[in-house]
This record gives sequence, C-alpha cells and structure tokens, in this order.
Amino acid sequence: MADTARARRLAKRIAQIVASGLEHEVKDPRLAMVTITDARVTPDLRDATVYYTVFGDDADYASTAAALTSATGVLRSRVGDQTGVRFTPTLTFVADTVPDQARRMEELLAKAKEADEEVARLASGAVPAGDADPYRASADTEDDDDDTDGVDDEDPFDADVRRGPQGG
Repeated sequence: MADTARARRLAKRIAQIVASGLEHEVKDPRLAMVTITDARVTPDLRDATVYYTVFGDDADYASTAAALTSATGVLRSRVGDQTGVRFTPTLTFVADTVPDQARRMEELLAKAKEADEEVARLASGAVPAGDADPYRASADTEDDDDDTDGVDDEDPFDADVRRGPQGG
C-alpha cells in the first residue's frame, strides 16, 4: 500500500524545487512570469504533475508550455538531486485553470448581484395587481350560517338523538 502522506510531502517538495529551479537555474525569458501553484505525485511516486499559471494571454501560455517542455530534463535532474528518492519521478507540466475559473465565477456572481439589485429596485415601487391579500376574508363576507344554498346544514344524526329511539 502506498503512503499518501509521503506522496503529499514529495509533491510539496517537488513544487518548491521546480519553482526555485525556474527562478535560479533555467535562463529562459519565456518563463519570467510563471508561478508554480501545485504539484501532485502518484501513489507509486513515479509520476509528478506540476501545475502552473502564467501572467499574460494565450500566446504567453503557449510559449511558456514550450519553454517548460524544453526545461523538463534540467528540472527533473534538479528534483532527483534534491529529493533523494530512489526513482526520480517524471515531470508533467499542466496549466492551472483554477484562477481562470475563479475569475469567471466572480464575474457571474457580479452579474447575478446586479440582476438582484435591478429586481429589488423594480419591486420597491410595485403595487399588487388586485387586492393586497386576496385570500384574506373581509369583515362583511364572514360565514354567517344563513341557509342561502338550500342545503340543510344540520347533522342528520343530531336529529335522531333529539327525537329519541322511537323517532318521535
């Protein structure tokens, strides 16, 4: 059984080593605005996925991906030297989409808030189309047990009790 705690510690250490290597050892100008956000290692400690973000547009993402691919060997050697594990994990770089998704969600929440404020503004001056409360019984329409529908409201069993067992 693999030790997940060890995999998490190794992933954290790999993220630190790769970030330091990109800053100090790899001299590629395309990697100037890269931030290592996370790293994940498989339970068998053979493969590591390193997540990164880039400050810029899609062209910057493409050039950064190419630069990271070309620097993978140097960074893997550095990871192997500084971790001391028997097998140095292979490095795979993946663009982190969490900041973009968070930005998109913030935009959607802002739009929803604006729509809620618009609805509240429209509702503040609105009046009901009919009565304010059409289901409330008014004082003049109270149920007065008058026999206007022609149906005897008396319980027929009560009449039997008053007449007695002989019906008379």
